[in-house]
Amino acid sequence: MPQPYDVITMGRIGVDIYPLQTGVPLAQVDTFGKFLGGSATNVAVAAARLGRRTAVVTRTGRDAFGDYLHQALREFGVDDRWVTPVDSAPTPVTFCEIFPPDDFPLYFYRQPKAPDLQIHDHELDLDAIRDARVFWMTGTGLCTEPSRGSTLAALAARTPGDGFTVFDLDWRPMFWQGRAEDTRRYYAEALAHATVAVGNLDECEVATGEREPRAAARALLAAGVHLAVVKQGPKGVLAVSRDGDEAEIPPVPVDVVNGLGAGDAFGGALCHGLLAGWELPRVMGYANAAGAIVASRLACSSAMPYDPEVAQVVTGGPIPPQPPPGGSVREPRGRQAPEGGGPRSHGGAV
Repeated sequence: MPQPYDVITMGRIGVDIYPLQTGVPLAQVDTFGKFLGGSATNVAVAAARLGRRTAVVTRTGRDAFGDYLHQALREFGVDDRWVTPVDSAPTPVTFCEIFPPDDFPLYFYRQPKAPDLQIHDHELDLDAIRDARVFWMTGTGLCTEPSRGSTLAALAARTPGDGFTVFDLDWRPMFWQGRAEDTRRYYAEALAHATVAVGNLDECEVATGEREPRAAARALLAAGVHLAVVKQGPKGVLAVSRDGDEAEIPPVPVDVVNGLGAGDAFGGALCHGLLAGWELPRVMGYANAAGAIVASRLACSSAMPYDPEVAQVVTGGPIPPQPPPGGSVREPRGRQAPEGGGPRSHGGAV
């Protein structure tokens, strides 16, 4: 019988085209870097960097960018067996502008419909999804069919005893064509299957109608999850469990280079801490530190930290420097085996 995955994520993938010049409007940028991107994919990379066995369920175009994404996933140690091609749509590309500390406009090119929204339920390996120690899905996957039905089918394949089922609220309004009421209805259906919910204040408000952090956490718990993680902007991150455990962690001060990947680093580190069985404050502090590190770096996927780097920040050490170009996929010497949010201007869980 095959060994279960530590983490399987399901959702967006694409190519991030990031300017290598900061503080410059996109129209004036001369040089760009190409990176693996997509929230769910970045979470799988982040968990893999921390020593976890990960895979992602998603789709690309049948094109050169799709080939690049397969290559990058393998280099990061993420299983790409469930990354399949779509003939009718190109691999998505996302551009951003970088205006530190808190302005990072995104430009999504996902027309006519992104391949990662064309996941069909008959293509899912429901046994592997059920057996995964963590299954991570996102709100974007609920925005349209067939992705919506497939995401809900994957959730229905799991039970509360099947490890952690994480709903990343991940609300991107540009992907939704319906009313806010429709979004909340589909979110409620997904929350009924999830054991962990993670979202910022805007996302929590979309999911529950509540914006005040503790009220939002209570509403998420009432919707069915066992752990609610609310990213509070400048107040850091609040986590409340159904058992009454609670942790409120302040942001880690950091000079922000690009805040876009911090939330995905937070997610991968959250998975790592939950699997390690740590106490809730330790999990949140570790995840917050991982997010801060990535906020100090240009890219998302290739910026994901290793355990020694996160441990250094957790213990009050300095933010590790950006890895050198060309060496960011390889792990540093001294990597440790795994144990068995603040505002963008401060790193943390954006």
